[in-house]
Amino acid sequence: MAACMLPAASRYSLFIFLRDSFLTPRTIYRLSSISSGNGYTSWRTSSSSSSEPPTADTCAFRGHYGLLVKCGSLRKDAQQKHVLQRLAQLQHTMENYSNSIYLNSPPPEPSSKDQLTDEEGSHVTAAENKGGGSVTEEEPSPPPPPPPPKGFYIYGDVGTGKTMLMDMFYSHVESTRKKRVHFNGFMLDIHKRIHRRKQSLPKRRLGEMFTSDPILPVAMEISNEVCLLCFDEFQVTDVADAMILKQLFETLFKTGVVVVATSNRPPDDLYKNGLQRDTFLPFIDVLKEHCHTVRLDSGTDYRRLNRAAARKLYYLSGEPGAAAFLDALFEELASSQKSVTGPRLLTVLGRDVTLEKTCGSIADCSFDELCGKPLGAGDYLEMARLFDTVFIRHVPVLTLTLKDQARRFTTLIDNFYDNKVRVVLLAASPLERLFVHTGGDDERDRQLLDDLGLSGEAAERLTLFTAEEEIFAFQRTVSRLTEMQTESYWMTGDRSHIKKPSNTHC
Repeated sequence: MAACMLPAASRYSLFIFLRDSFLTPRTIYRLSSISSGNGYTSWRTSSSSSSEPPTADTCAFRGHYGLLVKCGSLRKDAQQKHVLQRLAQLQHTMENYSNSIYLNSPPPEPSSKDQLTDEEGSHVTAAENKGGGSVTEEEPSPPPPPPPPKGFYIYGDVGTGKTMLMDMFYSHVESTRKKRVHFNGFMLDIHKRIHRRKQSLPKRRLGEMFTSDPILPVAMEISNEVCLLCFDEFQVTDVADAMILKQLFETLFKTGVVVVATSNRPPDDLYKNGLQRDTFLPFIDVLKEHCHTVRLDSGTDYRRLNRAAARKLYYLSGEPGAAAFLDALFEELASSQKSVTGPRLLTVLGRDVTLEKTCGSIADCSFDELCGKPLGAGDYLEMARLFDTVFIRHVPVLTLTLKDQARRFTTLIDNFYDNKVRVVLLAASPLERLFVHTGGDDERDRQLLDDLGLSGEAAERLTLFTAEEEIFAFQRTVSRLTEMQTESYWMTGDRSHIKKPSNTHC
């Protein structure tokens, strides 16, 4: 879903240079020294089984959750409490943690041609033996650093509190070298960095052959910026993302970056039935090696519990006067804006995206304007940055024939929800019946099968054609839209009295 908005030629050129690379400490250090200097302090080893008493901030982390339960903001949930305790142990481990020891230079490794062997079989370098001097034993190499802390991959059904617990954990980790980002935004940034590095390569002369792998240096850039990455909604739906994740995360983990992620899917189901999935499977093993897998699934979608609703925000096209209600609400909100109503031009990755009706921080759009065009996460993130309220009119019943539009709609809501953008919808069907599993097998799918050289059997198996991923993800969309109609969400999304912080997405 984190579709890259680079030109097609740039996106699929990934396949030309992608391949597994063996990462030695020397390779990692060389790239690290290019990215930034050294000088971070080492971290104090602290395992989750440490006998040390919990620190005050760890107690504050647990106490924060307990206070929310006590005051009624949260319900008691044994599974949430279990995950909380695991995260509190990691938070304790992260105190004073730095991944700099995994970025520092390893001791030099002399090559075989520079080594001589004395009568007792000890190795000395040619430089040490120059002039026939006496043989001296090398000093023993320093012990390797302790393994970095293992992160967490928290998965479960929608609305069970995964994101809430991760955000609570993140807020209590006292470090300036941390990032919390929606996975869509993270992958968009990765593609931007890859594109920037490819653009900086020298022009290739006619007949000249050379290969360049930008993924490793991009991963090193991130490792020098952060030691903790928290991802919301870890999901893989894009083939270009799938092809680079193993090498990207292998480098992040080797350089000590700790990852905490939430997802609706268990690790083994990531990119399920995706195109060229065999090349993606090694990434799952890397993820499970470096992150504890924890399930959080109490069977309750807390977003659906009875909470005070805001004014009516979801209208049906067939309701008398529905469009007039939206018009009146737009005018009411626009009256407090220091702007005039008119079109707004957005520039995203060098492309222009025009929204026809906006006023200050409010946008009034049609579904086709937002989801009927080839827009992606980057466009929706830019809208979330500029607008705190978005009207979406004429949302159709989404069938399998409209799976591209359904995918974009899910990406749109994911990014709006993550950035607390308020939405007002005018739709053809109630929310629970907005996505129906009928239709499909259109001419475009058949053409794509021919272009890829795939058989009709592939259309029944690959999610690219079955819309399995869209059907699965739409459960999250319904859950989030339900919460987005509550009074608490509406009030939180009002930016009129809040100075908007700078964007901290990596």
